[in-house]
Amino acid sequence: MKALDKNGIDDVIVSTAAGEVRATQSFVHVLSECWSRPSLTALEVLWRWVYGIPALLLLWRVGSRLYASVPLNLVALEKMTVTQPMQAAETLAETMDILLPPVVQVAAWLAPLLLVTWVIWSSLGRTVVMRRIDSSLHSRPWTLIVLQAIRVTALTASFILWFLCLRGAAGVAVTGPVLRGGEPNLVGYFALAIVSTLGLFTLWAVVSWIFSVAPMLAMLHNTDVGASLRAAFRLGPLKGKLVEINLVMGIVKIALMVLALVFSATPLPFESVATTEFLVTWWAGVAVLYFVASDFFHVARLVGYLRLWKAYADRGGE
Repeated sequence: MKALDKNGIDDVIVSTAAGEVRATQSFVHVLSECWSRPSLTALEVLWRWVYGIPALLLLWRVGSRLYASVPLNLVALEKMTVTQPMQAAETLAETMDILLPPVVQVAAWLAPLLLVTWVIWSSLGRTVVMRRIDSSLHSRPWTLIVLQAIRVTALTASFILWFLCLRGAAGVAVTGPVLRGGEPNLVGYFALAIVSTLGLFTLWAVVSWIFSVAPMLAMLHNTDVGASLRAAFRLGPLKGKLVEINLVMGIVKIALMVLALVFSATPLPFESVATTEFLVTWWAGVAVLYFVASDFFHVARLVGYLRLWKAYADRGGE
């Protein structure tokens, strides 16, 4: 694998694997290395967008058909304000009662189609990127497909848990007081929702490294699904370094989202003079920059994992 400075970057990576420095220190050098190899990010962007653009077009077409076939009260939706939360909640509930049946009917076939296609295509794309990073890695597409299916299942379970947490928060702060004849505690609801969201986001960052390391180990050792997962749990002191990088990646994700929101809101003070076409173009540009930056950090995490593991193995960790 290409290195920028054998006396610099590699020494930091080895020291990190030995526990002498923090993993985030070596990750800064990994970011520099990935920046000097733009072809890695280009490949990541390519395989993701080859899937994402047709998927978005399909969702747009299906959504347009649903919008045209469902009689919505657009006037009531446009009049919703945060100063009248109960009225807004009633309007949203009525809208959901109308939308939910056709949406569920479409999702019954569309969601499995998109998920299965994603699992297969992302496994192939990940194989290409990993072999670009290190050509000595073995191609294990079927193993990666199964591991990606496991990851998607775990991620889906986390979203279900998040929805249940939000529903529980609504029961405590909104529907509970209303049933007792009181006023809904919207501040309390949003506080519980934020805490639950950040808590589950952190939990996923702590445990999800396994789903990223297992495919890498499968390609390193040319092993099957079971052996790769077992090896992922037997990394000894390297686990802490991988968790640290994953937590940093979670913080980076949040920072990218905040930056995207800030840049998206930048033209709003000039909304009276800005045209609709300009706003749409601006928001599209912000979205593209967000996704490219996100893909870059996805590649950096893979490179960081691989470099850490190799340094750890060279010191007798495996």
